[in-house]
Amino acid sequence: MEYTTQMDAARKGIFTPEMAKVAEKEHLEPKKLMALMAEGKVIIPCNKVHTCIKPNGLGSMLKTKINVNLGTSRDLTDLNMELEKVNHAVEMGAEAIMDLSSFGDTQKFRRKLTHECPAMIGTVPIYDAVVYYHKALGKITAREWIDIVRMHAEDGVDFMTIHCGINKETAKKFKRNRRLMNIVSRGGSIIFAWMEMTGEENPFFQYFDEILDICREYDVTLSLGDACRPGCLQDATDASQIEELITLGELTKRAWEKDVQIMIEGPGHMPLNQIAANMEIQKTLCHGAPFYVLGPIVTDIAPGYDHITSAIGGTVAAMNGASFLCYVTPAEHLRLPDVDDVKEGIIAARIAAHAADIAKGVPHAMDWDNEMAVARKKLDWNAMFDLAIDPEKARRYRESSRPEKEDTCSMCGNFCAVKNMNRILDGEIVSIFDE
Repeated sequence: MEYTTQMDAARKGIFTPEMAKVAEKEHLEPKKLMALMAEGKVIIPCNKVHTCIKPNGLGSMLKTKINVNLGTSRDLTDLNMELEKVNHAVEMGAEAIMDLSSFGDTQKFRRKLTHECPAMIGTVPIYDAVVYYHKALGKITAREWIDIVRMHAEDGVDFMTIHCGINKETAKKFKRNRRLMNIVSRGGSIIFAWMEMTGEENPFFQYFDEILDICREYDVTLSLGDACRPGCLQDATDASQIEELITLGELTKRAWEKDVQIMIEGPGHMPLNQIAANMEIQKTLCHGAPFYVLGPIVTDIAPGYDHITSAIGGTVAAMNGASFLCYVTPAEHLRLPDVDDVKEGIIAARIAAHAADIAKGVPHAMDWDNEMAVARKKLDWNAMFDLAIDPEKARRYRESSRPEKEDTCSMCGNFCAVKNMNRILDGEIVSIFDE
């Protein structure tokens, strides 16, 4: 092969089949796409082993994409249920599936995803190491952590979250600047605990170059994890978060030197008024690498409704530069999401992503909305349903309250402004009460 990674290809002027598909989807000139990829501002996560993938791009000037977190836990180990969620997620338009399984035969599930699922597949190797070695956390060796990274690459995952920014220096700053909620990242808390118990440096930081070699071999995109993301509003934009981001920016440059594709993970819980500034800080400190955010969740008081709190924050984040939104479901902070929770989370995240794309002027983003406006003007209900982001729900709501006249709805009836304006502009008489 003439190139190792998609970034390497772009730098060599090679227009890959994956780039061709992304350029067509995004209405982007091939040369422009390649230039952005060569700079690291756009990535196409696609492991060479994941042959059934339908490639998507993440980054500057592209449509905002969404990720769906799934996977087994000690309390819920039903792989079939998780696969059902995966299938629903892909059908509903999720571009990525992140397998966060922390119990059971994780490799079987992971390999099934990379052999059958067309979405980008992501994982967090640190979770799997704990499951795979099945021994006390402090007994896992630095070498064993890195071996899991290679295993995931061999299994075909397209991107991995690697918690490499929380090194000894970051940990010292965290302990000097205590938080209300401490570390809420699962991976971050695991590696922090391991460092405290062993006294050793974070192996994902210490052996970062070896991880880059693995990623270069399989073309795995590194998602540099935000171990110090804020877990409540009070902790947002604190010293630990910024210190880690500085480290991630330094590691980004090292990755680009080896043609490894990179994205940066971000908050977390954050007041609405801080989100835009955080996007600018990330773009500056991490040199324009694509930003992947969880939410952000803009208030801490809404368990059961965090798909809404995150959609509010996600819209603001994406319109200010975030490229990739991790969905949040109504079950966030409460339990493992079921199929219905997954649907609610995906729809909320897709609405946020689409609203942001319109706001930042992504080419053709508003075409969909214009088509809906035309259907509404014509009172073409079937076209409206087909264009709805959730057609099934739209149809169900209308069926639940049928109007007297089919061209209206039970909210307005003969008071329907659309119907009456169409008629009066066509020269007809409008007589609301006599019809």
